[in-house]
Amino acid sequence: MTNHTVADHLLERLRSWDVEHVFGYAGDGINGILAAWVRADDQPRFVQARHEEMAAFAAVGYAKFTGRIGVCTATSGPGAVHLLNGLYDAKLDHVPVVAIVGQTDRTAMGGSYQQEIDLLNLYKDVASDYVQMVTVPEQLPNVLDRAIRIALTQHAPTAVIIPADVQELEYSSPSHAFKMVPSSIGFDVPTLAPDDLAVQRAADTLNTGRKVAILVGQGARGAREEIGEVADLLGAGAAKALLGKDVLSDELPWVTGSIGLLGTRPSYEMMRGCDTLLTVGSSFPYTQSLPDFDQARAVQIDIDGRMIGLRYPNEINLMADAKTALRALLPHLHRKTDRGWREEIESNVTRWWETMNMQAQVDANPVNPLRLFAELSPRLPDNAIVTADSGSSANWYARQLRFRGNIRGSLSGTLATMGSAVPYGIGAKFGHPGRPVIVFVGDGAMQMNGLAELITIKRYWQQWDDPRLIIAILHNNDLNQVTWEMRAMSGSPKFPQSQTLPDVDYAAFAAGLGLYAETITEPERLGPAWEKALSGDRPTVLDVHTDPDMPPIPPHATWEQLKATTAAVLRGDEDSWGFVKKGIKTKAQEFLPHSGS
Repeated sequence: MTNHTVADHLLERLRSWDVEHVFGYAGDGINGILAAWVRADDQPRFVQARHEEMAAFAAVGYAKFTGRIGVCTATSGPGAVHLLNGLYDAKLDHVPVVAIVGQTDRTAMGGSYQQEIDLLNLYKDVASDYVQMVTVPEQLPNVLDRAIRIALTQHAPTAVIIPADVQELEYSSPSHAFKMVPSSIGFDVPTLAPDDLAVQRAADTLNTGRKVAILVGQGARGAREEIGEVADLLGAGAAKALLGKDVLSDELPWVTGSIGLLGTRPSYEMMRGCDTLLTVGSSFPYTQSLPDFDQARAVQIDIDGRMIGLRYPNEINLMADAKTALRALLPHLHRKTDRGWREEIESNVTRWWETMNMQAQVDANPVNPLRLFAELSPRLPDNAIVTADSGSSANWYARQLRFRGNIRGSLSGTLATMGSAVPYGIGAKFGHPGRPVIVFVGDGAMQMNGLAELITIKRYWQQWDDPRLIIAILHNNDLNQVTWEMRAMSGSPKFPQSQTLPDVDYAAFAAGLGLYAETITEPERLGPAWEKALSGDRPTVLDVHTDPDMPPIPPHATWEQLKATTAAVLRGDEDSWGFVKKGIKTKAQEFLPHSGS
C-alpha cells in the first residue's frame, strides 16, 4: 500500500480550499505530484495546456472571470521559467494565482544539476508577496495555505516550490511542538469601511463640483448600483479603465466608455472639461488622459492602500471597499439641479456611438476590422464572456463593443502581453462551462501560440455544458499595432522584415481539428457568420481577412496630427496610399452629419 505522501496531501489540501482545476504541463520535476493525481482520480482536475505559459494564462483567465483562486503547475527548470509571463500578467492586473512548481531533489541542489535553477531568486519579483520552498513534510500545509490566502487577499500571484524528493516523502502533519507552524483552511473576507470624517470630506469636495467626472476600474465591479446612484445625484458621467469595461453597461447614456489611447472621444472630452474627479477601484496609469493637475479637485476610493493616490494629486484618498464606501457616501451627496453637464455628456455619448457605427461601415479591403466587432455587438448574449488579445484587437474591443447585462470581458491590461486571449478563453470556459465565450485575437498572437491552444480546445470542448467558444482572428498578415505605433510615435514607415507575417490558413487548421471554421473575405458575411457561430454546437474559428490599413486613431487625434503622421511616413511605407486613404475616411466620420445634428 502506498504511503500518504506530501503530494497526496497537497492535492487533498487544494480540494479543501475548493480548488476544482489546476492548469499545467507535465515534467519529471513534478512526477510525484502527477502520481498523486492518479491516486486522487484527477481531483482537482488537471487541465493540460500545450505550454506552461498558456497554463498560467488560463489560470489568470479562470481567476479573472470567477473571482476564485487560479492554480497552475509546472516542472522544474524550463517549466518554471515558462510560467513567468502568465504570472507577471497576474501580478500587474492584480489577479489571485498560485503557482506550484517542481524542483530538483534536495541532494542535488547547488550542484549545477540538470534543470536546476535558483527558483526562489527567479520568483522573488513575480511572486514578491509570497514565494516559499517546502523542504520537509510538516511545512506543507502552512506554506500552501499562506500562498492561497495571500494570493486572495493581496490579489497577487504566489508560488510554492516543492523539490521532487519531498513530493514523495511520507506526509507528517505539524505537531504541537517548538518551531512547528500549524495552519488552518479558509477565512472570512472583511468589509473595509471608510472613516466617517473622511466620507464627509469627500462628499464636501464632490458637492462643490459643477462638472463631476467618474473613472471606474475593475475594483468597482461589485458597486454597479451605487455608482449609478452617485452619478445620478452628481449629474456626472463615468469613464471606464480598460480592465473595468464590464463594470458598467455601455447602454447607460452617461457612460462614456473606455479612457486613454484606446478610449473614446466622450471620455477624453469629459476629462478635459470636468472640475471634479472621482476615481473608484482604478489605478489607470496614463495621467495625460486625466484632467490637468490644476484643473480638478479629486477623490479616490480603493481597497488597496498600495495603489491609492498614485496617479493624480487627490484631495481625499479613501481606503475602503468600493461598494461600502459609495454606500456611506450617498446620504451626504446633494442632488445637482443644473443638469447641463450631464446633458452635454449624454449628447457626446450618443454622437460617439453613431460615429463608431459609421466608421465600421467605411469601405475596406477586404474587411473593415471595426465591422467585425460592430456586427457582434448587438448580437452578444447577455451572459457572454469576451476576451481580447493585445494589439489592434484591443482597440476595437475597447471602442466598438457595447457591453450590457452580465457580459464580462477582460484582456492583459497592464502587461499588455501578446498571446493571452485564447488561454483566457479556455480558463473562462472551465470557470463557466455554461456560458458562451468569444475571443478576439490578431494573427500575430495566433501564430505565436493560439494555434497550438486550438488543440487544447479540441481535447476538452465536449466536456463543457455550452460548447460555444468562438475565436475571431483578425487576419491581416501584419503585426498591425506595432506598425501603427511606428508610424504615429516614431514617424517611421513600416519595417516589413519585422512586421509582415507569413500567410496561414487558420480556418483549415481549425477544421482539421474538428472545429467549425469559416473564412470571411466579404463584410456582408460577418453578420450571418456571427449568428451561425452563436447558435453552433461546437467551438468556432472565424478567419476574418481584415484590412491592415484601418488606423486605430486615438480619441484626441486632430486633423493636424493625422496629417503630420501621414507626412512623416508617406515616403518609404509600402502601404502608404492605403492607410492615408483609410485614415482620412475613418477620421471624417466624426465630422459628417449625425442623426440629431
